[in-house]
Amino acid sequence: MSLKLWEQVAAWKSSKYRFVDLTHELSPETPHWWGFKPLKETTLYDYPENKKDGDTWTEAPMQIKEYTVVGQYGTHVDAPIHFDSKGRTQEQLRVDEMVYPLVVIDKSKEVAENPDYELSVEDVLAFEKEYGRIPEGAFVAFRTDWYKQPADDFQKKDADGNPHTPGWTIPTLEFLVKERNIGAIGHETADTDAAIRAFQPDSHPLPAEQYILSQDRIQVEVLAHLDELPPVGAVIFVTFPKLKGGTGFAARCFALVENE
Repeated sequence: MSLKLWEQVAAWKSSKYRFVDLTHELSPETPHWWGFKPLKETTLYDYPENKKDGDTWTEAPMQIKEYTVVGQYGTHVDAPIHFDSKGRTQEQLRVDEMVYPLVVIDKSKEVAENPDYELSVEDVLAFEKEYGRIPEGAFVAFRTDWYKQPADDFQKKDADGNPHTPGWTIPTLEFLVKERNIGAIGHETADTDAAIRAFQPDSHPLPAEQYILSQDRIQVEVLAHLDELPPVGAVIFVTFPKLKGGTGFAARCFALVENE
């Protein structure tokens, strides 16, 4: 029996490569979509030595906690069913859909100047002119450095209470799906759409998000540390529970990068 795969894992864990965690820590303070309540943690069982006055949990030789949290919380994956009534649910996603060649399109400078920035087809073509054609089946990440935004100002509201966050446009996603046959997308914000497009009176709410999920693609929202990755050459792993009927859930995402 060949041991080449084991040798490959050993190589990945050598100094030739590095792993980059792309996931926000999961807690009540984690950045999340404005319409959701923060994660709630309840201790059910704990070690006797941890007991304090007022604690109601059961003393035991173990620690067990219960978490109450919406599926689309913090860094999370969205399954197609999230915005497509006929789309696949979480347990129907294949394990090979948890790993992709990774492309990172950096528009962090533009977003710093204009938080309403929308990634355009022209941006994608300019990226390809510099770094080469986006490969079929790629995970395309839109880097904005938004993960550095404070969790309590993740929407970056103006004085009138209007949110300002960057996002994708439908023409850009159509190009990536139809012309490049990408596998998935990801971004650092809590929405696919720029805030100025998300909820318009004469259109579907979050139209870009509706489009990408209706194309039987997954997406990952609230990514972090894309600034630690090269534009091309990395591999992303998107892991999440095999939740029956799941529309989305907290994900642990990381990238493998070759050290130069």
